[in-house]
Amino acid sequence: MGLDKADDAGVYKLADDLAMIQTVDFFTPVVDDPYKFGQIAAANALSDIYAMGGTPKTSMNLVAFPANDMDIAILREIIQGGLDKMNEAEVVLVGGHSIEDKELKYGLSVTGFIHPDHILTKRDLRLGDQLILTKPLGIGIITTAIKGGLASEEIIETATRLMATLNRQAAEVMKAYPVHACTDITGFGLLGHLTEMVMDSKYGLQIHAHSIPILPEALDYAGMGLVPGGAFNNRDFFGPMVEIGSSVHPLIQDVLFDPQTSGGLLISVDRRSAKNLLRALKGKGVQEASMIGEVISGSKHKIEVV
Repeated sequence: MGLDKADDAGVYKLADDLAMIQTVDFFTPVVDDPYKFGQIAAANALSDIYAMGGTPKTSMNLVAFPANDMDIAILREIIQGGLDKMNEAEVVLVGGHSIEDKELKYGLSVTGFIHPDHILTKRDLRLGDQLILTKPLGIGIITTAIKGGLASEEIIETATRLMATLNRQAAEVMKAYPVHACTDITGFGLLGHLTEMVMDSKYGLQIHAHSIPILPEALDYAGMGLVPGGAFNNRDFFGPMVEIGSSVHPLIQDVLFDPQTSGGLLISVDRRSAKNLLRALKGKGVQEASMIGEVISGSKHKIEVV
């Protein structure tokens, strides 16, 4: 799996029973605390391996650091945060590369493994599948409020916890169920990533707005105009493939296009097993997991939000 069928990660078959998954991700700080930023960046990079159904094993640091303008102790904290998150994931740091740059950036390249027959892609949807989202939305709006100095300490702590939470537990739980497709929700927002899943398929998606987990503070901040530019870009690009009902509040619409950092998994599972999977996820601590919609027959490239 490579550029011909772009997915969350690339996959290279090594043997009949073994394939290697590769991914890379890095970005500028989304919170002020350098240690927590390191944790978030690491969790975000590891997420693509989990979304493919694989197990991450090794990683390498990617660092851009303004050495002339910033204390090196900040970089140490960032790297320590990333390393602690890698240790939590049982991933080995094997190296990395750093450059001097005017803007701080950090992330990882990650290698994982999977059986070739067990790879999860974005696009193997089945009619009737139920869609489960494992983390609430609104992170992009909240990080915009953080940058503007308007976010409360309580919501900063909540958003940081969510972003730093590995998708490992959800990925482990779903292996025991008939999951047909999976992706993680990041920069394209929920509706952008759903569009990628349904693209070039014969199915549509129906999303129930009232079932989507949303951080309530995100709606408050969106009402104040604190919607990141990426949300408008997502709406412009993916909007033509989405039909949103008139009953869906405009602020909720903003959240549906909101770019996420280290968001949750979006799991497409056989409808007969959906309730059991949801119950198992909550039983393993993935408390925010919610069933948000289903795969339907219908017009090509169409997502309905009702």
